[in-house]
Amino acid sequence: MEFVHLLMKMVSAPLALIILLVALPFLSIHLAYEYAKKGAFLVLVARREEMLEQVAKKAGQLGSPDVLEIRADVSQVDECKRFVQETVRRFGRLDHLVCNAGIASYCKFEDGLIGFSNFRIAMDTNFWGYVYPTYFAIPHLKKSKGKIIVNASVASWFITPYASSYGASKAALVNFFDTLRVELAPEIKITIAAPGFTESEMINNGKNLTKEGVVEDNPEMIEVLVGKFPIRRVGVCAEAIVNGACCGERYVIEPSWYKMFINFQFFCPEIVEWFIVLWFYITKSDTS
Repeated sequence: MEFVHLLMKMVSAPLALIILLVALPFLSIHLAYEYAKKGAFLVLVARREEMLEQVAKKAGQLGSPDVLEIRADVSQVDECKRFVQETVRRFGRLDHLVCNAGIASYCKFEDGLIGFSNFRIAMDTNFWGYVYPTYFAIPHLKKSKGKIIVNASVASWFITPYASSYGASKAALVNFFDTLRVELAPEIKITIAAPGFTESEMINNGKNLTKEGVVEDNPEMIEVLVGKFPIRRVGVCAEAIVNGACCGERYVIEPSWYKMFINFQFFCPEIVEWFIVLWFYITKSDTS
């Protein structure tokens, strides 16, 4: 599979012109580990206490001198204010804010809405769960000339049938933080990460928000969405994001050959739509 990623990167290249970690899905855990290897002081925010303890323990083993665990819900503005304040109270400063909350809802728009609950929950987590902590962190990041790392997705630009609420929330992130980058320059730098299909609870288990607003696994839908597309190892993706953020890159698209599809989306939208329709037809035929 690594050979496939390397090959796609080689083929597409000519065509494609301390640390506060908010929420701990699969990718964010590995981002914490990458920062720990660099010796960073960490603040981990998540709702699940057992996960916080496990990640904090391993981060300490990997080299983080001090790890603060905070239970919080990023969709609640008061809780976001609280964990930013606790971070500064503990360490006296904030250098990097890493926003990585995420929840997906896989269904057709016309079939999947009950009171628009899944759309609202997706936006509360995937968009407002980034905006709230950013607002409260800005004064501290200005003092340290720090960085904001935003985990968006290639779905921010790329058409993703059955994931319209997810794609819309991620597209909102890109526009918001692209704008914020201009407003906050030069004091704060912003890196927008856009992973493709990467190991995660969403991809591995099909974890998603149902039309009833309940989180459950749906492996069959993931089989339709992903099909035979290569899935990136999460450790490789996390390393690329942390290194890109530390270097001040505006975007980290991982694997980088996804840039080819994003460029096609802008310059040849009809071809992209035709490809996606064909892809879903083939995938559905293989899984039926």
